[in-house]
Amino acid sequence: MSDFCQLGRAVIATELHAIQALTDRINEDFARACEYMLACEGRIVVLGMGKSGHIGNKIAATLASTGSPAFYVHPGEAGHGDAGMITRKDVVIALSNSGETSEILTLLPLIKRLNVPLISLTGNAQSTLAQAANVNLDASVEKEACPLGLAPTSSTTVMLVMGDALAIALLNARGFTEEDFALSHPSGALGRRLLLCVSHLMHTGEKLPKVSINCCVNEALMEMTQKGFGLTAVMDEQGFLCGIYTDGDLRRTVDKGLDPRQTQISDVMTTSCKTMPPHTLAVEALKIMETHKITALLIVDEENNRRLLGIVHLHDLLRSGVV
Repeated sequence: MSDFCQLGRAVIATELHAIQALTDRINEDFARACEYMLACEGRIVVLGMGKSGHIGNKIAATLASTGSPAFYVHPGEAGHGDAGMITRKDVVIALSNSGETSEILTLLPLIKRLNVPLISLTGNAQSTLAQAANVNLDASVEKEACPLGLAPTSSTTVMLVMGDALAIALLNARGFTEEDFALSHPSGALGRRLLLCVSHLMHTGEKLPKVSINCCVNEALMEMTQKGFGLTAVMDEQGFLCGIYTDGDLRRTVDKGLDPRQTQISDVMTTSCKTMPPHTLAVEALKIMETHKITALLIVDEENNRRLLGIVHLHDLLRSGVV
């Protein structure tokens, strides 16, 4: 077991050294690469074969999710038709440790003919790819973490880190925000917190608990029991919201010794109830519920806060995954 751990630590130390060497390579070439990508009117097309292809795929995904539209193209497939994905408005990033990957070199005449900027990430600044590129980013390593010096390890790690550096530099230059990130991650936790509104969760129509202001408390109790929200909205004769009757109001009614069959709802309802417009973020609704220790909120029209649209319950917010 000690041999396993020793080798594992050696791998980490080797790759960490390779990453640290990148600091001095964040220079004019790095800035030029960022400028090409920032000025791109089309898409950033990432190329790479083998392990470099896997890294290129991840770099493209990171760029796309942080505000720089990008996609990965397999160089082998590009030589058989997929090169049509590259347009004159694009920027190409090509990954090759040797800088002599044949499938990528085959595409160089097409890239030059389209006159699109070519950014290379190579381990050999004198390679064919590096010399053909508008700008070459040095991704060389002293040695691979593989004891045989064969398996791409340190070299692919360095490429991945350089790709992250490019993506985050562009993110900052574009003024990319949490809201922007949420738009490209609508199914993620951040996306749900920043995009999901109560209008997407609220109950409407027949599911909405409401009674007339002219009814007695017992009718309100039947509505509350049937709809299961622990409250009911109280509507005036014109059909507008004028109050709310909750489980808490019921307890106070009982404490006063009032007969639910004889007591008018207007005499015991709460008139100053918490409401919110439909565009309110679900996470904000949750904060209001927590602050006021309530389990449901009425949703009203933004222009007319007496026009009832729906109701949202704490359980709806929890099921939505906003927390």
